[in-house]
Amino acid sequence: MSSIEEQTLQFTKKSRELREEFSELILSFREDLWNYCRYITGSPWDGEDLFQETLIKAFGGFYQVWHPENPKSYLFRMATNTWIDQCRREKRIVGTLEDVADPSEEFSDNLEIEAALNYLVNLFTPRQVAVFLLVKVFKFKAEEVASIVKTTKGAIYSAIRRMEARLRKEDFSTKGDEKNKNQVMKHNPVISAYINALNNGDLKAMFKLVSDDLHHEASLGFQEFNKDTMRKGSMLHGLPPYRAEEHWLWGKRVIVKIVEDDNGPFIHDIQYHEIENDTIVYHRSYYFRKEFIVAAAKELGMEPQLEKFPIGWEKK
Repeated sequence: MSSIEEQTLQFTKKSRELREEFSELILSFREDLWNYCRYITGSPWDGEDLFQETLIKAFGGFYQVWHPENPKSYLFRMATNTWIDQCRREKRIVGTLEDVADPSEEFSDNLEIEAALNYLVNLFTPRQVAVFLLVKVFKFKAEEVASIVKTTKGAIYSAIRRMEARLRKEDFSTKGDEKNKNQVMKHNPVISAYINALNNGDLKAMFKLVSDDLHHEASLGFQEFNKDTMRKGSMLHGLPPYRAEEHWLWGKRVIVKIVEDDNGPFIHDIQYHEIENDTIVYHRSYYFRKEFIVAAAKELGMEPQLEKFPIGWEKK
């Protein structure tokens, strides 16, 4: 092994150890952060992407923090700035926040917030949505939020009052996710064949359906960039004996892998695939993503598997 390979190996080992420490540091508010990402983007899928990008950026950027900072504020700041920057790149109007004199009274808590969460992005600009979520849902102080979204404390008070007034005029009981309600799942023959291969434990048949240059990503777990790497890595011991089913989840067709035991069926994994020229070119697994799996299980009316190698979510 060359010196550069040895250095790379040691660096990788240290980075994994630090990642474990980082995971412990943010454990108490990971679920809050995931929900924040979900509702600020208006989509569990976009929220999951933002959540992952936030964790990667925050972990990689900690070396720049020279003074002690509340890790929760640091992560929520990172998520907010990442999302607003993305909106700007997409030429979306992120909005301005008008200032007013600081009021003495506190914000009201008599608004039915839960009913409004899924519709915030349709009613307000990205910065306004961030302000509302941070103050009303995640209970950050106005001065903290002002720092996160780069405005003044008075502008935070003004934005919240305007948004509360607007939300009180909305009747969320009559709203529904009509898009998903009317969506009909069209079965793709490649996916159907892939599911058959999984359920039959037929690794050879499965590999016939994927590109030689397949990008296989297990979010926040590992990545493989071709079929040969999969053979030597995640598929070294063949296909595990879990049942695979096709489901419609938050507007996307996914494969749900289910494990059966004495306590009933549990969601073991959720997979999303992209197909081009009748070949699977991208495979994304959410195996390592507790917050996503738990939320998806609730959406599908199922239970998540909390104990699975090498993960022990039930203990955390």
